[in-house]
Amino acid sequence: MSDQNSDTPMSLDEEELLPRVAWYYYHDGLTQNAIGERLGLSRIKISRILDAGQRSGLLQVTINSSLHGSFELEREIAERFGLDEVRLIPTLETGVTSERLGQAAAQYLMQKLPSKSMLAVGWGEMVSAAIQRLGHLSNQRMFDLVAMTGGVQSYVDGLRIMGLGRKIYLVPAPLVCSTQELTRLLMEEPDVMNTLNMSLNADYALIGIGSLNENASVLRAGHIHPSELPAMRRLGAVGDVLCRFIDENGEELPLPIHDRVVGLPLKKLTATTRLIAAAAGSEKIDSIRAALNGRFINIFITDETTAAALMS
Repeated sequence: MSDQNSDTPMSLDEEELLPRVAWYYYHDGLTQNAIGERLGLSRIKISRILDAGQRSGLLQVTINSSLHGSFELEREIAERFGLDEVRLIPTLETGVTSERLGQAAAQYLMQKLPSKSMLAVGWGEMVSAAIQRLGHLSNQRMFDLVAMTGGVQSYVDGLRIMGLGRKIYLVPAPLVCSTQELTRLLMEEPDVMNTLNMSLNADYALIGIGSLNENASVLRAGHIHPSELPAMRRLGAVGDVLCRFIDENGEELPLPIHDRVVGLPLKKLTATTRLIAAAAGSEKIDSIRAALNGRFINIFITDETTAAALMS
């Protein structure tokens, strides 16, 4: 029997469900039955939402809709932390969080990056995932990339897919140097200074937010030793942004490691008017809240569970 309502407009409830259903179906690879069980809906209802979304133009190759996640929760987070925009994606217990956030950040930038523009990027797994998904657009939109820190190896995986002919500006230095003196000399090098200054003038910038636990990215990358964690926590560190460790208010702490980091200090990020941060996970709640308290982030991307925890 045919669905008599197949040609009727989507209801408001269905429009709010569409981004969630589309993420689960197209990005996370869940079947319509699995999505229906997760949302308490029939498979036919899920099929109808996807079909109606395509016919209405809300759903295209990417999720071309302003209806991302919970409107109310997005608004509350934006108001509490003084953000210009918040984008929420559905929480999924399986899958790699950095990959999903990278996909979300890439989709946001696909909508926003103008032609012949510049995108500044920090280091990390989420940023690398976003760059990989943006690679095929680099020639179409003619945008170039510039790094916000040293550490060439941190960017390599994400950059491999960038289109031929696009310009990629990397900082010719490690992320963390062995001595303070070496860092000082490198930061005075014209190539380093020019690249970092260029990143401040990019059309958009994308960064991650790191935690300060035993599985933190800065530990896995070897930038700090596990034995350093207790002392950093005692001094008030709750996480890092661009390998700059912050307290609960988002202030960069006066730690010795900062004298060895090649990259932008956080106080300079306030000059960036389109700074996007993407992060999620229960282990990052304190560090995310701290970074948002710092008021240098303009656009925030996370999942619904993390968002709810931030507001609790």
